[in-house]
Amino acid sequence: MACVEIVHELDKRLRLRILSDADDFAQTEVALRQLPGVASVRANRACASMTLVYDGQPEVRGAILATARRTPSMAAEVWRPPPAANARRVTLAAGAIAAALLLPAPLAAAVTWLNIAGVLARGILAASRGKLKTDVLDALAIGVPAARQEYATASVTRFLLALAEHIEATTVQQSDEMLRSLLRQAPGDVWVERRDGELARVPFVQLKGGERVVIGAGETVPVDGPVVAGDAYVDQSSVTGESLPLPRAVGDQALAGGVVTDGRLVIQAERVGEATTTGRIARYVQEALDRPAEIETVSSLFADRRVGITLATAAAVFALTRDWRRIESVFMVDYSCAVKLGTPVAIKSAMYRAAQEGCLVKSGTAIETLAGVDTIVFDKTGTLTHNTLEVTDICLLDPGIDEERAAAMVASLGEHTSHPIARAVVGLAQQRRLAHIPHEAVNFIVGHGVEANVDGRRIRFGSRHYLEDDEHISFADARKTVRALQEQGKSLLYVAADERPIAVFALRDRLRPESASTLAQLRALGVKRFVMITGDRQAPALAFAETLGIDAVHYEQQPEDKAKIIAALKREGRRVAYIGDGVNDGPALMAADVGISMPRAADIARATADIVLLEDRLDSVATMLTIAREAMGLIHSNFKIAVGVNSAILGAAAFGRLPPLAAATLHNGTTIAVLLRALLSGRAQTPVTAKISRASVALERSRAQEQ
Repeated sequence: MACVEIVHELDKRLRLRILSDADDFAQTEVALRQLPGVASVRANRACASMTLVYDGQPEVRGAILATARRTPSMAAEVWRPPPAANARRVTLAAGAIAAALLLPAPLAAAVTWLNIAGVLARGILAASRGKLKTDVLDALAIGVPAARQEYATASVTRFLLALAEHIEATTVQQSDEMLRSLLRQAPGDVWVERRDGELARVPFVQLKGGERVVIGAGETVPVDGPVVAGDAYVDQSSVTGESLPLPRAVGDQALAGGVVTDGRLVIQAERVGEATTTGRIARYVQEALDRPAEIETVSSLFADRRVGITLATAAAVFALTRDWRRIESVFMVDYSCAVKLGTPVAIKSAMYRAAQEGCLVKSGTAIETLAGVDTIVFDKTGTLTHNTLEVTDICLLDPGIDEERAAAMVASLGEHTSHPIARAVVGLAQQRRLAHIPHEAVNFIVGHGVEANVDGRRIRFGSRHYLEDDEHISFADARKTVRALQEQGKSLLYVAADERPIAVFALRDRLRPESASTLAQLRALGVKRFVMITGDRQAPALAFAETLGIDAVHYEQQPEDKAKIIAALKREGRRVAYIGDGVNDGPALMAADVGISMPRAADIARATADIVLLEDRLDSVATMLTIAREAMGLIHSNFKIAVGVNSAILGAAAFGRLPPLAAATLHNGTTIAVLLRALLSGRAQTPVTAKISRASVALERSRAQEQ
C-alpha cells in the first residue's frame, strides 16, 4: 500500500500527501478523478500532494483514501518538501554557494549536504530501481565533490540543477483539470412528463430510460431518443457538425447535446448519461487522456540516452587510472544540463512568440509534434467557414418582382425568427439598406417555414417540402436551376406569393476569406495533404472541397467516425494535425498527433486541443507551423553544440587535461551559452508573416513554371 497522509482537511476538501513514483502518482490521480462525488483534483507532483474537492459524503471520503492507498508501496521514496516557489529554490541554492565559499569548513559542509540531500535521494532511489536516468548522474556530479569536501563545486552544480528545474517548471501547462471538470459536468434539472400529463422537474442524474423529457427553446437536449411530440428546429452543429439547425418532428431521432432553437419537443429517453452521444464523446476523450503520451520530448530522450556515456567513461577512467580527480571531472560533464536549460527556453520563446501571434500553446510537446506534421485535417463548419450563411443567388421566378422586393419581403418576415437561413436574408437586406415592408401577423410553422399577408397577398417561404408537398405550390419550372444550385452545395429557400412561386434563394456557409490563402501557405511550408471531415451531405461537401483544392473529403460523418479517420491516417504513417471547434471534435482532437481549436470553439474542444487560436483567423495555423519548425531547428542545433563541446570536455577530462573546477566551468559555460542562444534567437527572428508570404510566393512561382 502507498504511504498516504492527510495534510489538511476542511468540509468537502482534502489535501493528501502521497509518496509514490511518477507513474504510480499519475495512476492515482486518474483513479481519484474518476470517483463519483469527486468534483476536482489538483495534483502537485513536486511536493507529492493532491488537493481534492468532493461532495462531503463520508462514503466518498472513504473511497478517496482507499483509492489513494491502493498504489504499489513506495516506502523507499524520500519526499522532498518543496519551497514556496521555484524562485525560492534557486535563491537557496545560490545562498549555499556563498556559504560554501565564506563559512568555516564544518558549517560549509552542513549547509552543502542539506542543500544537496534531495538530489542525492532522487539519484539513490532511481539507482535502486535500476533506472539509469539523469537523476543518477546528477547525484554523482554533486555527491563526489561533496564527499571530497569540494563544497563550492557541489553547490554550484546544485544551483545549476535548481535553475534548470525552475525553467522547466515554467513550461509545464496544466490543461487536464479543465478538461476533466468539463467532462464531469452534467445538465442541471430536466423536465419530465408524467403519465398524468403533469410536468415534474427532476435532477439529471435521476433520469431513467423510457421517460418523456420536455425541452423548450434555448434548452439543451439531455438524452438520445425519438421525438414523441412537438416540432422544433435543433442545432446539432456541436454534435454532428451539420451547419444548419435541423427540423425535428414526431418520429425523428434527437441527439444529446443539440440545442432547440425554435419550438418545443418531447423526447422518449432511449439513452441517458454516459450512454448518450455526448457521453460517448466524453468517455473517448477521458480514455485518450488516461493513456500515456506517445511522444516523449526531445530533451528527455537526449538527456537519458547519454547518461550511459558519462558513466561508462567514468568507469573506464577509474579502471585505468584510479584517479578520483579525473573521475570527478568526468562526472561534471553530463550533456543534459545544456539541454535541460536550452530546450525549455527555446520552447518557452516559441510559446511566447505564438502568443504574440494569437496562438495559445499548451505544452512543449505540441510544438515538437506540430513541426513534423505532414497532413492537416479540417472540420468544415467553424474552421474553413464562419459557421454563418450568406445569400449567393436570388433566382426570380415571377417577372413582376425584382431582387430587392423579394429580399425585402423575406427579410421583413424573417426578422421574426432566429433560423439561420432567415437571418442570412435579413443580413442581406440590411447590407443593401432595403426598406422594411409592412405585413400582417407572421405565422411561424416550426420545421417548415413562415407565412404572412403582405399587401393582400399570402407570402410563404421555407423548405421545398413545405411549399410543394404541404401547400401544393409547384416549382417545376425551376427544376433545372434548383438542380444546378444543389450541385454547387448550396442550401435553398423557396418563396411563393399566394399559389405562385416567385423566387428561390441560394445560400451557403460563409467561407473564411483567408481559407484559400492559408491552405496555399501551408502547402508552401511543406504540408503534403489536406483532408476535410464534415457532417454535411455529399453534394455540398464535395463542392466546397473542390473550391479550396482539398485532397480528400469525408462527408456525413458521426462524432465517433472522425477519430477513426484520424487513426487510419496515422496508421498510414502520417503525422496528423486536426483543426476543429465543436463538442464532436473532442475525440478527433485527442486522436490527432496535435489538435488545434478555433477561438470560438466549444469548451470541450478548447480544453482538449493542444493549441488554441486566440484570434478568429485561420492563417494563424500557418503562423504556428512556422514558429514550431523554427523552434525545433534551434533545439536541434543546440543539441549539436552541446554534443560537440561537451564531448571535447569529456575527452579532456578523461585524459587528465582538465581539473574538476575547469571541467565544471567549461561545461557550465557551454550550458549558459546555449541558454543565451535560445533566449536571443527569438528576438532575431524574421517576422513570421513575412516568411509565410515568401514561402507562398515561391510556391506560386514553382506552379507557374510547371504550367
